[in-house]
Amino acid sequence: MNYLVTGCSRGVGLEICRVLLEEGHTVYGIARSHTNEFIDLEKTFPEQVYFKSIDLTDAESVHKIIFKDFVGNKTAIHGFVNNAAMAYDDIVTNLNLDKLKSMYAVNVFTPMIITKYVIRNMLLHRTKGSIIHISSISAHTGYKGLAMYASSKGALEAFSKDTAREWGERGIRSNVVVPGFMETAMSSSLTSEQKDRIYKRTSLKTATSIRSVAETVGFILSDKACSITGQNIHVDNGTI
Repeated sequence: MNYLVTGCSRGVGLEICRVLLEEGHTVYGIARSHTNEFIDLEKTFPEQVYFKSIDLTDAESVHKIIFKDFVGNKTAIHGFVNNAAMAYDDIVTNLNLDKLKSMYAVNVFTPMIITKYVIRNMLLHRTKGSIIHISSISAHTGYKGLAMYASSKGALEAFSKDTAREWGERGIRSNVVVPGFMETAMSSSLTSEQKDRIYKRTSLKTATSIRSVAETVGFILSDKACSITGQNIHVDNGTI
């Protein structure tokens, strides 16, 4: 199977790629940075993994760069994992419109455009494919300073549910995986005290496992989850 994964170079995106490669699939990875960790994956799975550096703030360039220069319509895409995201954290009274637009470009507009062309590829190849958007627990429970970020993830969740309804009769599924707070670069700015307060709100009282999130994505992409669509799957240590 061929899978397109954005935000592939670190954190949960890197682990999703690892899970898919270990299962024998081919991964087309997209990220701004070609990290040493992803290069190690390329060395371990030289016949299965491809990388393209892309600025995901530029939604207008997606069609050419991804679907003409990188993957191309001759390659059947069996699944798309929209993992790339930009964090814009601040309280609402400090909201900056330019920063908000930049975040929405990466978190909402570009993923929607990629989804458009992924579905066209699936229709061309008559593929019963799977689309997964990585959301955030902040879209479901309030955290100070995350209103703008959470709103972008909420938009994705609505988009996914309606995509599932729209294309289900063609065998194309769309779901959302909602992780809890993980130890990633995006959360690295938090102090240990702040992290502890967040973890105490969960049933398991600890950070969400990145591997658990990645394994869940692998399952939802697979035919084992063929009857799961239009859903939000929480992997959040019991936050909700």
